[in-house]
Parts: sequence; structure tokens; C-alpha cells
Amino acid sequence: MIRTIEWTDAGVVMIDQTKLPAEETYVTCRDYREVAEAIRSMIIRGAPAIGVSAAMGIALGVSQADTASLDAEVEEMCSVLAATRPTAVNLFWAIDRMKKLYLSLRELPHAEITARLIAEAQLVHAEDIAINRAMGQHGAPLVPDGKTVLTHCNAGALATAGYGTALGVIRAAVEAGKNIDVYADETRPFLQGARLTVWELQHDNIPVTLITDNMAGHYLRSGKIGCVVVGADRIAANGDVANKIGTYSVAVLAKENNVPFYVAAPVSTLDLTLADGSMIPIEERGANEVTRVFGVQVAPEGTAVRNPGFDVTPNRYVTGIITERGVARAPYTESLRELGVKK
Repeated sequence: MIRTIEWTDAGVVMIDQTKLPAEETYVTCRDYREVAEAIRSMIIRGAPAIGVSAAMGIALGVSQADTASLDAEVEEMCSVLAATRPTAVNLFWAIDRMKKLYLSLRELPHAEITARLIAEAQLVHAEDIAINRAMGQHGAPLVPDGKTVLTHCNAGALATAGYGTALGVIRAAVEAGKNIDVYADETRPFLQGARLTVWELQHDNIPVTLITDNMAGHYLRSGKIGCVVVGADRIAANGDVANKIGTYSVAVLAKENNVPFYVAAPVSTLDLTLADGSMIPIEERGANEVTRVFGVQVAPEGTAVRNPGFDVTPNRYVTGIITERGVARAPYTESLRELGVKK
């Protein structure tokens, strides 16, 4: 399985996703600020993987902190990590989990606090892989045999601690013996589909075809696509889904052509404090991602640019939300709570 992120004695080691697919290299983050920068610069990305990174970043920070000002330093770590990317709720979930554990241990010797936080970060990592496999088991029966699955962005092992959310469903369907292949949207402007999803599926010998984002409607209309499976960065209480920009367009096209549209995400991606998707913060990224492709200028200098990293798909376009606890269906305000998640 692809090693997305690991805790080591040298620091937090993660595959550099900005270099894929041309180069498979690994970065070692030796303090929590380097972890934060890796999240900010998208060396590591994907909501679950960001959460794991944050947990490991806090453990790393505490291990190096001055015991005389530990409370203040933990607050600073949490603040720096929380400021990296606003949309993925897993980031804040992981920070909150680690901070609560620290507060319960703060009277213990520093060495014991460090050991417990490192163990907790490693547990977050192990739990994520197990959760993804459980999601795959719930989602695999929904994938039609003998058809193509369309996916957008990268919601695979690279976006998690391992196995993947949307790609975990696809992997589980293949492991169950289903004869399927995958169409991957390139996912402009950062090309996560072209660079990451295709690389990852080829790595696992799962047949994959790359298409540009504006080809999705053509293939959804063709009858070739059996279902769409995507990941999520935050899901509101009513089932509105924030995911990589372009997901909303795919969902509308799927609905128009009677193709089921599934979202695969762990329970930690649910944000039941938000009534609907209009309340989800949308990250705005730099203009260079749009005006340049791998450093090559493709638009005139000085062009005005908007670059939201995510969009929100209204719940009416979502056929089902696949979690490790089962598949939620409309009405989501009820079904998401029935999965055992409380506000």
C-alpha cells in the first residue's frame, strides 16, 4: 500500500504529492511548523490525511516543546496548524482530539505526555486505514459490475493514511471480483486526478482512463458510467457536501443522466454544527495555480483570477453518503444522525 504519511524517530515522513507522478520522493518534517507548511503547500492533501498530519504535528511539537511554557506552546501549535487550510473539517477534528488529550495529561511528566500523544497520533493513523476499509465494504455493493466508475480529484490512499475513501470503494469492488474500470477527471487547476488518481490506480493495476473535466457530461450521457464516487472535505448536517472544485458540476450532470452519485467520507468529515452547505468556509487559492501549469504561463500577465479550492454540492444531487458506519440516504438530517453521530 502507498505510504502517504508515517511517524518516525526522525520526524513525520510524507510522500511529496506536488512531485507526483514524475518523482516519488518523501519529505521529513522535523517540527510542527514544517508539518503546517506541508499542509499549506499541499505536499500532503486530502481531508483525512490532513487530519492525520495535524495529529502527528502536535505530537511532534509537544515532544520538542519547552516544559516551562507547555500550555502556551500547545495553544500556538494548534493555532498554526488550524490556520493552514479552512475547508477540511478533519483538520479541526484532529486538532481538537489531540488538544483534549493533552489537557487531560498536562499534570503528568513531559516524557509521559509526549509518549501518550505520539501513541494517539499513531492511533489516528491506524484508525483511518481501518475506517477506509470499512467504507469500502459498505460501498462496494453499490458499484455496478461491468461498468465504469467516474471519480473527481483524488480521494485515494494519497488523500488518507491508506486505502482511500472514494478509491477505497473502488478497490473494495475490485477485491470483491467486480469487473470495473475508472474514468478520472483531470481536476483543474491542481490536476489531482491526472497526477495522483491515475498514478495511484495504475500502481494497483486498476484500469483507469484520464479525461478532462469538461468531458464528464459527454461520458455520463453515454451510458458507459455506472456510478460516480467522490470524496468530501466537509459535509453539513443536511447532507450538503463540500469537495474539490468541479464536484458540483459532475453531480448535476450525473443527476441529469440518472447516474447514481455517491460520496465516500469518514464520520469525522461530518460537521453537524453546520445546518447546510452555505455555512462551509471555502478556501480561495493563489492565482498562479490557474494562470500557470507547472510553471508555464498559460494566461496573459495581470489576468484577474478567482480560484476557489472547493464547491458545495446540494444534498438533492447526492444518492448516498458512504461512511464506515453504513450508507446514509435522504433525508440526511435524519440518516446522518442515525449513524450514531450527535451534534
